[in-house]
Amino acid sequence: MKCLIVDDEPIAREILKTYCSHFPDLQIAGSCSNALEARRLLETEKIDLLFLDINMPLLDGISFLKTLRSKPRVILTTAYKEYAVDAFDLEVTDYLVKPFSLERFILALDKVRENPVVRPVAEEDPGVFLKSEGKIFQVRFSDIIYAEANGNYTLVCTGDQTLKSPVTFSAFEALLPDTGFERTHRSFIINRSRITHIEGNRVFLDRHEVPIGQNYREAFLRSLGL
Repeated sequence: MKCLIVDDEPIAREILKTYCSHFPDLQIAGSCSNALEARRLLETEKIDLLFLDINMPLLDGISFLKTLRSKPRVILTTAYKEYAVDAFDLEVTDYLVKPFSLERFILALDKVRENPVVRPVAEEDPGVFLKSEGKIFQVRFSDIIYAEANGNYTLVCTGDQTLKSPVTFSAFEALLPDTGFERTHRSFIINRSRITHIEGNRVFLDRHEVPIGQNYREAFLRSLGL
């Protein structure tokens, strides 16, 4: 699970990092001191679990959650008990009152594992509709080989063509199913079923090759069981 820690207290962030380090299935994708930093990261990374403080400068945690259209699993971390009702109205997974022990952290983590975020794909693979050059195309997920960021556009390569769609890379990523696609680079997402082989810092998909970014290599290989 990719985790994002959001807390304005450096010590609190370090405690959560230490707790997370005990669990091999947790990968810390970022650590932010305020909600605006976190929002920017959520636009570029697919986050599975959010550790979120409530009392923060600029925008408090509760208000921040209300601005998110698509939320990962959320564990709130706060020194104040009185926000619990508001928090559970927003369907958070758990509510940890500081200071909390490793044992209490594990119990919260177990709740997340019991109820993971799932964005299923229908069996008939309805795919996604994309605008390109004045037309609207229906592209099946299984036909997508890779997608590439191109400014405010996304290039979507299928077996027959490459579509230049006026949708941001992060918005396109949010349209993809939760399984089957992997980020190999800040500008590339691939369909793992199209991988033929990996050589050095390149992944080969049918007749195409895509770079593997240094910051993505470890997570990418781990997702393949390597």
